[in-house]
Amino acid sequence: MKFGNFLFPDCRDPARDGAVIDETLREAWLSDELGVDVIWLAEHHFDGICAYVDPISFAGALATSTRRSKIGFAVVQTALHHPVRLAEQLALLDNITKGRLVVGLGRGSSYNIYDYQGFGIDHHEAQERLEEAEKILVTAWTGEAFSHHGKFWHLDVPMLRPRPYTKPHPVLVRAASGEASMLELARQGRPFLMNVQSMAVTSRRVELYRKTMREAGYGEERIARTLAECWVWRNVFVAETDAEAEHVGVPSFRVMVEARAALRNRIFRETGMRIAVPESDLPSARATVEHGFIHGSPARVAEAMADIDRLGIGGVIASFRLGPMPHETATSSLRLFMQQVAPEIRRSSPAPMRN
Repeated sequence: MKFGNFLFPDCRDPARDGAVIDETLREAWLSDELGVDVIWLAEHHFDGICAYVDPISFAGALATSTRRSKIGFAVVQTALHHPVRLAEQLALLDNITKGRLVVGLGRGSSYNIYDYQGFGIDHHEAQERLEEAEKILVTAWTGEAFSHHGKFWHLDVPMLRPRPYTKPHPVLVRAASGEASMLELARQGRPFLMNVQSMAVTSRRVELYRKTMREAGYGEERIARTLAECWVWRNVFVAETDAEAEHVGVPSFRVMVEARAALRNRIFRETGMRIAVPESDLPSARATVEHGFIHGSPARVAEAMADIDRLGIGGVIASFRLGPMPHETATSSLRLFMQQVAPEIRRSSPAPMRN
């Protein structure tokens, strides 16, 4: 199983944005030094929930300052980008990193209407924009000159330059925040990025994913190979002892959850608008310490990671810096994870569950 560090630095004070961005750069460099498989980047605008806001620009800073870790997007909010400019930017990053790119695409924020209002995009169009944009990306990367006449873009594009380093194009993976979207990816034989869920929900969804792929005609080898390209997101804090993790990590996790809920409610009060999402996609058990937060000593965290490993999932996207947690505290947790937890899992990785 692979391990990623999801750089998701919260900053509630605009005056500290620059300092938090500097800290996040240092966390990325440390991740590369420690052997993290993928450094994952988010995209959120205007609200301080992700201090560097633009993952494409931030990836450019990492492309030449990291050497081993891949750089992944979890996710590019595709509705907010012009697909041809995005195709160029990603092809350039793919060349600079020599193929160390994992392109995660999603429709965009499920909660923050500012993300759409600030870019003049109707959030109701987000999913359709994602579908059309992805087709343009693949065509631009793999073809020569082309024309496109769709609902949102009418394009006459000469051959895209530079061509991607990775052939036929960079790794593409889709976010699947809800069960229905994940099963649609299963029918297409495509890997997923799953947001934070309880272990019970994760296990059930993975089994449904396997079942749906079988029903779509895929064989066991293809199913296992596709699952090995899937990632699940977890909030993680590692300390020397379980007691220390409770004392230090749990308060940060709770403040993060409460602050994000307060932010969504404030946006609704200010704008009178809320993005409708299916009831099953709303935070529930995954917003609790019991189900949404892996924390403890290295041994305790390794047990939780082993449970995920047995599902046959390719990797865990771990968020180490949670809400107001200081940079030094988060990097101490990251060091313990990569030096004591990750090697244990890599040594004892079992065969995936088969039902």
